Amino acid sequence: MTETSDLLIFWAVILARFFLPLAIPRYPLPAIVGALILDMIDQTIFQRFTNLPLEGYQGYDKSLDVYYLAIAYISTLRNWTNLFAFKLSRFLFYYRLVGVALFELTQMRLLLLIFPNTFEYFFIFYEAVRLRWNPIRLTKTKLVGAVAFIWIVIKLPQEYWIHIARMDTTDWIRANPLNILVLVAWVAIILVAAWLLLRGLPPDRRGLSFTVDPIPPVPAISSKGSDMGKPSEQLINGALIEKIALVSLLSIIFAQVLPDVRASSLQIAVGVAILIVINTVLSNWLALREAGWSSVLQEFVVMAAVNFGLVLAADLLLPRFNGSIDLGNALFLVLLLTLNVTLYDRYRQVHMQRFAGED
Repeated sequence: MTETSDLLIFWAVILARFFLPLAIPRYPLPAIVGALILDMIDQTIFQRFTNLPLEGYQGYDKSLDVYYLAIAYISTLRNWTNLFAFKLSRFLFYYRLVGVALFELTQMRLLLLIFPNTFEYFFIFYEAVRLRWNPIRLTKTKLVGAVAFIWIVIKLPQEYWIHIARMDTTDWIRANPLNILVLVAWVAIILVAAWLLLRGLPPDRRGLSFTVDPIPPVPAISSKGSDMGKPSEQLINGALIEKIALVSLLSIIFAQVLPDVRASSLQIAVGVAILIVINTVLSNWLALREAGWSSVLQEFVVMAAVNFGLVLAADLLLPRFNGSIDLGNALFLVLLLTLNVTLYDRYRQVHMQRFAGED
């Protein structure tokens, strides 16, 4: 029988992994480093302080990784002022997201090597630069060089070590203490490469700034928004397509590890698309009446209530047509959907105003 202390530790770690990433939009570097460290030590915490069985936890772990990376990607819409860096990060994020989705569907570990998580370290690199320098000064050559270095020197060896060789660093060092010199040399190479990339960039501020730069107030929903056009264009646009792709992939990944999920990946994607279209229609309806949200929290609460209502209605109606849904799983996935769509809609307005006519 599972002890109460084990459950308390388990849920404390899981809740931390869900709530800590929500700080990334305001405190990008410390929050994502914290999420990364928690990801590295969570299983060690469970092994040392609980007697919980951890079979299958790797699937949950990978899903939680994708969750905080999604929050990090969405935060780039709000915070990043270098458009080319943003475009690189968008490619790297979706490249990894597709790879994780394929891995969850096929369980082919080689896919995690082919689709390495370069986005996370590129995000950390950009935010580390922003501590003292203006990221706009990063040229395309420096940015591409940073991506190439992270991909080849850092992530490929790391992904191979973890997912293909399945080696444990602690055991490797215990087997031969001199192996720690290899790690020291690897870290030294990374530091030298970072120095070469940043050489010549004049500091733009004194001290270090861990909070994001302030942005002017931007209406979350506005009929005069930069990506709003004719009524027919307001519904079907790049934002809608990206939201469907983003949330569908996230939902498919989480569905592979949630218990008792009966829907296929196609059914999940279709359900997500329907919900997002309904949300978009509602938002545009409010925009036509010059209504809006006073805060991100208000938008999240209202849209979550709407989406929960739609799921509950589906749960009541589907049995009449010989269908059914697992209500708990559906509500969890809808909560995930609502969170990501709310942040995406709010921060995309910032991005569109910042790069009007450029993106």
